[in-house]
Amino acid sequence: MKFICVGRNYAAHAMEMGNALPEEPVIFLKPDTALLRNNSVFFLPAFTDNIHYECELVFRICKDGKNISQRFASSYIDAVTAGIDFTARSVQNKLKDKGLPWELSKAFDSSAAIGKFIPLKDVSLNNIPFELRKNGAAVQSSNSAKMIFTLQKLIAFVSAYITLRAGDMLFTGTPEGVAQIQKDDMLEGFIRGQKLLSVRVK
Repeated sequence: MKFICVGRNYAAHAMEMGNALPEEPVIFLKPDTALLRNNSVFFLPAFTDNIHYECELVFRICKDGKNISQRFASSYIDAVTAGIDFTARSVQNKLKDKGLPWELSKAFDSSAAIGKFIPLKDVSLNNIPFELRKNGAAVQSSNSAKMIFTLQKLIAFVSAYITLRAGDMLFTGTPEGVAQIQKDDMLEGFIRGQKLLSVRVK
């Protein structure tokens, strides 16, 4: 199982980070050791004092696929949840300034929080509202309709380079509103008002 992640897939987030809008999807990976299950504790790592939350829609791959066409892409996913791509922001900025890969800032242990999955039959792929609340207050709120690259485009693009396997997770990018977390923060992810993810920061 691997995490396939998309960067800069919401225009407002790209702008808040000072990045140009991408002409094609920006892709990076997280290993299976990045998994943080629902109702778990996220322990702030010792290598940085600047971890940001990034709430995202996460889709579960249900069968193997390579060179998948957009026409058939939706048949390769069976469920969706709210997730958090934890990011070591100061580490990422240092790596970006040097033109180096982002993995140390994105792929560290427990950096991919995954909520409870709901079946796709319960949602409309191109109209999925989602939200992140920190300590009860909404800090990120968006909809899959605002993605720069649709889910179908992402699956087709990624599978041209990387074989998708059943059980893989596709993080589809975060909207605006990312910010630093602190010890004892409570993070909760919602889809259509249903709480699917809960993470306590320690």
